Amino acid sequence: MTDLSIFNRLSIEKLYNQGCPEICIAILDGLVDMSHSCFQDANLTRLSTLVQGKSSNQGSMSTHGTHVTSVIFGQPGSSVEGIAPRCKGLIVPIFSDDRLKVSQLDLARAIEQAVNAGANVINISGGQLTDFGEAEAWLENAVNLCKANNVLIVAAAGNDGCNCLHVPASLPTVLAVGAMDTKGKPLDFSNWGEAYQAQGLLAPGENILGAQPGGGTISLSGTSFATPIVSGIAALLLSLQIKRGEAPDPHKIRKLLLQSALPCEPDLPEIAQRCLAGKLNISGALTLLIGANMSEELALAGYVEAAGCGCRATPEKSTKAETGQDKLPSATEDANAGDGINPSTVDGSRTLSVTADSSAVPVFNSPRIAGSGNGQNQQNYIRSSIMSNQSSIMPNQTSNFITASQAPNELATAGQLVYALGVLGYDFGSEARRDSFKQLMPPASFAGTMVPSNPFDARQMVDYLAGNLSEARSLIWTLNIELTPVYAIEPKGPFAREIYQVLQELLSGQIQAEDNEEYVERISVPGLLTGRTVKLFSGQEVPVIEPQNTRGLYGWKVNTLVTQALRTVTAETEASDEDNVRRTLESFLNRVYYDLRNLGTTSQDRALNFAVTNVFQAAYIVRNAIAEEMELDSITVEKSPFCRLDSDCWDVKLKFFDPENSRRAKKVYRFTIDVSDLLPITLGEPRSWSSPY
Repeated sequence: MTDLSIFNRLSIEKLYNQGCPEICIAILDGLVDMSHSCFQDANLTRLSTLVQGKSSNQGSMSTHGTHVTSVIFGQPGSSVEGIAPRCKGLIVPIFSDDRLKVSQLDLARAIEQAVNAGANVINISGGQLTDFGEAEAWLENAVNLCKANNVLIVAAAGNDGCNCLHVPASLPTVLAVGAMDTKGKPLDFSNWGEAYQAQGLLAPGENILGAQPGGGTISLSGTSFATPIVSGIAALLLSLQIKRGEAPDPHKIRKLLLQSALPCEPDLPEIAQRCLAGKLNISGALTLLIGANMSEELALAGYVEAAGCGCRATPEKSTKAETGQDKLPSATEDANAGDGINPSTVDGSRTLSVTADSSAVPVFNSPRIAGSGNGQNQQNYIRSSIMSNQSSIMPNQTSNFITASQAPNELATAGQLVYALGVLGYDFGSEARRDSFKQLMPPASFAGTMVPSNPFDARQMVDYLAGNLSEARSLIWTLNIELTPVYAIEPKGPFAREIYQVLQELLSGQIQAEDNEEYVERISVPGLLTGRTVKLFSGQEVPVIEPQNTRGLYGWKVNTLVTQALRTVTAETEASDEDNVRRTLESFLNRVYYDLRNLGTTSQDRALNFAVTNVFQAAYIVRNAIAEEMELDSITVEKSPFCRLDSDCWDVKLKFFDPENSRRAKKVYRFTIDVSDLLPITLGEPRSWSSPY
């Protein structure tokens, strides 16, 4: 009996092919052929992302996404019987057959979308090789969002066969997954590293049977295909929590899976570190979840009927898996992939990217392990999820890339609310559009010197649009954060002209000298995500947001905003404190923009961003804190326990400390923001209290 006997014990057939629709698993991967017969009764919903179109029968990322999804959601009796087919699935495409890599920014977008859509578990069979497991702030924020909302990310450890780390697998609170063979031994290509020793599991990753786009099945090897096995098991354990009358707790399940992990063979010390925290141990996790005396629970025949979650019993016998193609079609190389970690450049900024974790994996051609008995479910699991008679792997495409309250009715179906901060920019999308502007724009005069028309010169564009505002519609207006375009701004509706007028004025402000009163340093843009994307001149795709009117479309300079805020509290502020208040307010504004920068899509992020544009409340708080000789320590956002009916309220908390007395209690100030409407509003007066922490 191999180490995979853990899949044969504890009446695993009563958990296999089960799960509850209350548990939601998001698949962040390639496009999925949802018409495949194995998904016939699956509860799958595709979210709108930057990746458009449909899966391709010949595409490498379509094959990757379809295979990974089938390991979890393949239906009973089909060619691929998944692990948790009764759970709800969210398909969140991040790779496409002509988009073999994704930036950490776009991965963060997809994670936020999955959290907002109600995911309990997020499966990411991809990652980016990094020096120390570090990630960009975008991705760190998204992972922290999962922690705050008790969502478990399960991510592939990578296929480089080295002591090295991939993100997001290496980030805290993520559950990393490496790959082992049928004997429970780490596969040569599976990564290991210090971070994985505490937060990584080995799961079967050799010759995993899955669905192939267009029909049929295929067996693939890699940490990509070990990852959905762990995600599926986590979903089953969450379903079991529901059956037991408990609230599903993904982070508790993560802890139990790690605590119950089995060590590798003790007589093979040289592979101990490659074993990560240990091997997936379902029986051990079950024991920790429901107690050592499992006889009462292992009336798990009652699991299906008693679960009360719409689950159906597993069939006695599964149909034989279809014969898959014995070779995966080669995919077109990504022209922008490059060698090693070659970040793409957007407006001079570095954009790190991620590829699907299936690169550099050797081919394994193992004979099929025949099931014993009459098609018992545990043998079906081993047969359908671990082995098949043909095996192929995903080719090395692009190594080292990451290759809620109810809103008002009129907004509920219109799109996701956005309140984002950044710098205004514009783009042409194509050479033809750029050249059309060059032909239409007249020569410009600067300091008495005539210069040719240059559409990229914002000064010339401002002057041209001042007399030809209708031409503003022909530009792609962008919101940039630290030189990276994150949104395209596309005004629509009856107020579109007024919005374009404001955009032209804001762009005019951005080109002024910094000491000019009209200078604009940053802007805020409230709007709705449309689900559409546009391609910029650089080739980058960004989502489109639609401002509904000019409300909330602000521009400001940090120093000017601070000065205006100070004027509101000048009468009550000592002159000696004014410099300290100014410095602390500037620190508050800059910290939100640089350290806590975000996409402004989640409720807490919209509240944080609005706190910046509504800095007057912060000015009162800072004035009071400075009067007590305290300094700003931290900025956090938490769900408010008090809110009006049908609103979405969040508390922005500013914590201050005494720099000269570490034993003195910290001071916490809180003000509440309602983000249920397009333009957030503040509720009530700021409150404060002392805290020892």
